Amino acid sequence: MSERTARPAPARARLLAAAATEFYASGITATGIDAVISAAGVAKMSLYNNFASKDELVTAYLRERHEEWLGLFRARLHAASSPRERVLAVFDAYADHANAEYREGWRGCGLLNAAAELPAGHPGRAAVREHKDEVEAILAEHLAPLTDDPGPLAAHLALLLEGAMAKSGLEGSDAWVRTARGIAEGLLPVPGSRRAGGIRL
Repeated sequence: MSERTARPAPARARLLAAAATEFYASGITATGIDAVISAAGVAKMSLYNNFASKDELVTAYLRERHEEWLGLFRARLHAASSPRERVLAVFDAYADHANAEYREGWRGCGLLNAAAELPAGHPGRAAVREHKDEVEAILAEHLAPLTDDPGPLAAHLALLLEGAMAKSGLEGSDAWVRTARGIAEGLLPVPGSRRAGGIRL
């Protein structure tokens, strides 16, 4: 099918794409439903045919952002040829996210930005927590060939990454993520010399 005759994306996909742009650029609280509908180019009824409320749209947006990051990570993982490179691929995927196109520029981790706006108990906060937990689990998985106790080092690297993302968001670049990657590389066990992964914080 040619581009000229291609069918428009389904309303749900258009709404999620618009929500991703609007929520990230302006914040969740400041972005009304009408702004998302207008950006998506759909009828208002299309929103409520796909999402029961703004809260449901927000949660779906956050889960889509998680899947987007996973796609970046899988691409980096595919190119990694060693356990150390697989661990560092997590940092590279975050840098890739920082370097994506954003209407108002890079403002830091969209998931944490959203969580800061959402009240305790909001399902969107659970989606953010699940993302962060999965990132730490991914780090632990790829640290396992390098250390007998990957959990503490995975937690250490996850905290390093979160701090770097916060500073990168303030500065509007991936510089601190790249710095954190270098620090992480120095913390990784040398191949062939497995050691316990205990880290004194």
